[in-house]
Amino acid sequence: MGLFLGLGIGGIVLLGCSLAFDGVLEGVFDGALDGLFDGWLSLPVVAGFVSMLGFTGAIVLGSTGLGQGAAAATGAVAGAGAGWLTYRFGRALARDGSATAPRQADLIGSAGTVVTAIPAAGYGEVLLRSGGQPVKCAATADGPMPLGTEVWVTAAPSSTSVSVRAVER
Repeated sequence: MGLFLGLGIGGIVLLGCSLAFDGVLEGVFDGALDGLFDGWLSLPVVAGFVSMLGFTGAIVLGSTGLGQGAAAATGAVAGAGAGWLTYRFGRALARDGSATAPRQADLIGSAGTVVTAIPAAGYGEVLLRSGGQPVKCAATADGPMPLGTEVWVTAAPSSTSVSVRAVER
């Protein structure tokens, strides 16, 4: 049972390494296997297989009267399933291309707050929300605006600057 538990723990460690080094360890073969297995030998897939093989083998060995051969076979089947699911999940994540990057025109019409006072004929800073993320931009206005003023973006002359007006309530 120690061998199976060791395999399970080793698979978890391998998964941690694959997440920490994200592709560095996969570059060891330097393109020699490009397209050959199409992601089947990625570290997360191998880690999923080895972990499931080890833990399932340990469970079968510890809870039934079957021997090590049956435990290894059951673990290999479960490991193949875990590897396949990991592969499919990774492919689904890589295919998710529905979101587009925000453009400067997307800032027009968004609300924000002045975080650096805007002088009458100069630039200040506003904090906006774009795509759910905070974005700080340089801002101009028709008149001076003090810190904390709620503003509305009227134009975006560049990707880092906006023209604003005060929100009237």
